[in-house]
Amino acid sequence: MTASLTELWSKLGGLMLIWGIIQQYFPRALSKRFDYLWRRVENYFYPYVQITIDEFSNGKGNEMYGHINSYLGTKSIKKDAKLLKVEKSKNSKSFAVSLDEGEEINDEFQGAKFSWRNYSVKLSDDFSGHRSSRSNSVPMEKKSYRLTFNQGDREIVTGKYLNHIMEEGKAIQFLNRKQKIYSNNCSDDWYWYGKGMWRDINFEHPATFDTLAMDPKKKAEIINDLIAFSKGKDYYSKVGKAWKRGYLLYGPPGTGKSTMIAAIANYLNYDIYDLELTSVKDNSGLKKLLMETTSKSIIVIEDIDCSIDLTGKRKKKKKKETTSEDQEEDSDSSTEKEKESTENKETGKLTLSGLLNFIDGIWSACGQERIIIFTTNHKDKLDPALIRRGRMDMHIEMSYCRYEAFKVLANNYLNLETHTLFQQIQGLLEEVDMSPCDVAEHLILKNASGGPQTCLDNLIQALQEAKKKANKDSKESKEKAKQNSLKIKKFSKFLRCFGSVKKLLK
Repeated sequence: MTASLTELWSKLGGLMLIWGIIQQYFPRALSKRFDYLWRRVENYFYPYVQITIDEFSNGKGNEMYGHINSYLGTKSIKKDAKLLKVEKSKNSKSFAVSLDEGEEINDEFQGAKFSWRNYSVKLSDDFSGHRSSRSNSVPMEKKSYRLTFNQGDREIVTGKYLNHIMEEGKAIQFLNRKQKIYSNNCSDDWYWYGKGMWRDINFEHPATFDTLAMDPKKKAEIINDLIAFSKGKDYYSKVGKAWKRGYLLYGPPGTGKSTMIAAIANYLNYDIYDLELTSVKDNSGLKKLLMETTSKSIIVIEDIDCSIDLTGKRKKKKKKETTSEDQEEDSDSSTEKEKESTENKETGKLTLSGLLNFIDGIWSACGQERIIIFTTNHKDKLDPALIRRGRMDMHIEMSYCRYEAFKVLANNYLNLETHTLFQQIQGLLEEVDMSPCDVAEHLILKNASGGPQTCLDNLIQALQEAKKKANKDSKESKEKAKQNSLKIKKFSKFLRCFGSVKKLLK
C-alpha cells in the first residue's frame, strides 16, 4: 500500500514538473489551451463550485455578509454546529448567534444541498495599522463566508437561494433590532454638523392592542387592516399603488390617540418619525425629511389642525371669488395678496400643496411599507383634500370610554374581569362622556391601603358628579335657548309692528 502511494505521488510530481516546463517554454496560446484542459479534468473529478462573501468589499461593509450571518445564526442553533459565537449590540433586542471561525454548517433548499464555512484571516501589522489610522471601521482581520455546492445547482443558487437568504436575513435583523423614535432636527446647521435631519432615541413604549381601551370590534378591524397592509407588497404592486397606508385618528383629548400610535408601532415593530411641522421651513425641507425616512416606519403628525394654518389661503381665495365683482373689494384683495406674497417670501412658508405631495405625491413612493398617521381633536377643521380616501385611507374615531373599553382598563389596572359594581358603572358610562384617560386615573391604586373596591367607588363618584354637572349644563343651555327664543319672538313681533306702522305712514 505504501509503495503504491509512493508511486502515485511520484507520478503526480512528474506531471507537475512537466506542467511547469510547458508553462515556461511553450507558447502562450498553447499554455492557455493546456490550462483549459486541466480545469476540465479538475472539474470532472471535483464537481463543486465555491462562492466567497467577504465582510468588507472595496472598503465598505458588505450588506449581504450581514444577512448571511443572521440567517446562518438561526440555522446553527437548530442544527449540530459545535463552534458558535454570541454577540450583543446596543441596537439589538437579543443576542446574535453566529458561526465561529472554521465551523461548517450544511443547509438545504429545494432539494439542493449547500455547505457554509466561516473563515477569518488575520491582517498584517503594517496593513492593519495603516488602515486603522485612516478609518476605525476597518477590522484587524478579514472575515468571510464560503459557500460550496454542486455545479449542477448553479442556477438554483444564483436564481433563488441567495435571494432567499437575503430576505430571511433581513427579516431576522428587522425582528431583532431595537425600535427607534425620531424627531426632525430644528437646527439650520444639521448638514455641517453631520447630524442629519432626524434625531433618534430608543422607542420603549409598553402600549399594545391588548392594553388599549377600545371597543373590541373596532380594535379587531384595525388589526386586520394592519395585517393586510404588512403582507400586501405584491397586491400594491399589482394595483399600481405605492406601498403605504394613511390613518386619521380623531376624537376628544384623552381618548388614546397617542397610545394607539404606540400600539401600532409595537404590533408591526416599525420605527416612528414624529414630524413637527412648525420646524419645517418650506416644501423643499419637507421633501428632504421624507427622503431621509426609512421603509417599515410610521410618520406621525400629531394635532395637525394646531400645527400650522394649511387652509387659510384656500379660504381667502374663495372669499376673493365671491367678491370679485366689486372694484373696491378687488383693490383691497390685491393689496392683501401682495402683502401675503411678501410675507411668504420672507418666511418661506410650508403650504398645503407641499404637504399633499408629501403624503400622496411622486416622492411618497421613495420608500416602501410606510404608514402615515394624522391626529386631531377637530376633524371638521381639516381641509377635505388632506383627509380624503387615498391619503387618509382609514378614519378612526377615538371616542369616550364605554363599558367594553372600561373592562379592558379594569383588567389592566385592577386585574378584575368582573365585579358587582360593574353593572352600575356600565349604566353611568352610557350616560356620561368621560375619556379613557380620566377613567384610568380613577382606577390607579394610589396607596397601599386602597384596593379595587376603593378605586371603583372613586370612579362611580366621579361619574355621578360628571352626570350632575352634565344635567345642570343641559338645563342651563335649555334655559338659555328658551330665553333666546323669547327674545327672537319679541324682536320679530316688534318688526311686524314696525312694518305695520311704516305702511300706515305711507
